[in-house]
Amino acid sequence: MKLHELSSLDGSVKNRKRVGRGPGSGTGKTSGKGEKGQNARSGGGVRPGFEGGQLPLFRRLSKRGFNNYEFRTVYSTVNVSDLNRFEDGTIVDTKLLKEVGLIKKELDGVKVLGNGELTKKLTVKANAFTKSAKEKIETIGGKTEVI
Repeated sequence: MKLHELSSLDGSVKNRKRVGRGPGSGTGKTSGKGEKGQNARSGGGVRPGFEGGQLPLFRRLSKRGFNNYEFRTVYSTVNVSDLNRFEDGTIVDTKLLKEVGLIKKELDGVKVLGNGELTKKLTVKANAFTKSAKEKIETIGGKTEVI
């Protein structure tokens, strides 16, 4: 194939609309601009973003970034290694963690992190678990329950 043999696909190239050309073209006389008014004049029309005097969108929106800081979820965190202080078969929940002093406040819930090693077989009830924490608890034979 050579350059002079290339052709464009059907429908990909259109003739431009030539306005103001006599009867039959459909865009004669006023060239599709209607009659009179700002948009019919040469150089007429309004700038991009103009909304007829209404406060434009770009002025209604805030100028600085958006953040969801106020409504974020904050978990109290407990490491897997901290759970070794409990006896085998203990059901560890937020109430027990608070009594022992592993967490001060519940905040939006408790999340168990996978730092350290676990040697006790426990049933842990929390709002969230990391993958590694869940894995470590369940490989020993314990259970994880999402509240």
